[in-house]
Amino acid sequence: MKIRERKGRKKTGIAAVLLCLALAGCGKDAEPSYTEQGMDAVAALDYEKALALFQTAEENGEEERLLYRGMGLAYLGKTEYEAAIAYLEAALRLGDGRVENLDFDINYYLATAYYKSGQMQSAEKVYDAILGIRPTETNAYYLRGCVKLSEGNFDGAKADFDTAIAQEPKNYDRMIRIYMVLEEYGYKEAGQIYLQNAMKENEKSISDYDMGRICYYMGDYDNARNFLEKLKTASDYGAALYLGRTYEALGDYNYAASIYAGYTDFDQTKAEIYNQLGLCRMQLGEYQTALDAFQTAMNIEGNDMMQTLKFNEIMTYEYMGDFKTAAALMNSYLRSYPDDAAAKREYEFLQTR
Repeated sequence: MKIRERKGRKKTGIAAVLLCLALAGCGKDAEPSYTEQGMDAVAALDYEKALALFQTAEENGEEERLLYRGMGLAYLGKTEYEAAIAYLEAALRLGDGRVENLDFDINYYLATAYYKSGQMQSAEKVYDAILGIRPTETNAYYLRGCVKLSEGNFDGAKADFDTAIAQEPKNYDRMIRIYMVLEEYGYKEAGQIYLQNAMKENEKSISDYDMGRICYYMGDYDNARNFLEKLKTASDYGAALYLGRTYEALGDYNYAASIYAGYTDFDQTKAEIYNQLGLCRMQLGEYQTALDAFQTAMNIEGNDMMQTLKFNEIMTYEYMGDFKTAAALMNSYLRSYPDDAAAKREYEFLQTR
């Protein structure tokens, strides 16, 4: 089975809705509330602990709206989408009639729960409601476009993507995400048009970094390399990441690994750099050093790649022939990520070894 850069590319658009929002109410007091502790457990992917803490919070009379939101997120993490929907809807009903930022936050998660449960029209209606109140909520256009694309409504999706780009024409991060989701659903050429237009319309203002990574996604690796090599990859995270990926695409895994390793001499806090380094070591057959890279990344506090890293750790043990360890880790992995169908198939294989 193929090791991973980032999991779930087909759902790139919707995954982005799980924004790294500040968890509401999570202060730094000496004695955090049970709700705050529950949100910390959600962030740590310990959903059972989170639910127990939210239950205690309810018994202690803590604010129901926040703890119901937290329970919704915990059930979302457990892939129990109907329960997630029930608690998120309950949290919305506890509002006082004034539309606040928390209402939008809850609605974004509710749309995600609808989407993941296959209720596409309900997800779309949530984004409709958000945009009905905040017509400049660019992220909602983008996410609604992703939902429409998943329903086979390319024209509707394109209209939403067009609006999102028109509102923020220099948001290259979102533009690249739009390209990626279009590519995943078989509309690569349509996605490339957005990237081509960005290069043409912003030719005088676009940075070498943005030009380089757009060239990378366009498959123009020679020009991507030329733009990115102008940057200080030893200390520039984005430049190191994309120049390394470019050399990977060109088949030079050894040089790509040297770029990633060079950056880690400067900064040891970027999980994705270590993940890419591990992937290169895997390609070179250096499995122990690959494992070291993945495990180093897993120990970086607050990294948002834990699922990808855990999966790659398992695959490394499998390549090393340690099927017993791989199977044990996969069993644990599936408790945290029970909706990973590919991992389930891999676990069935490992159990036969």
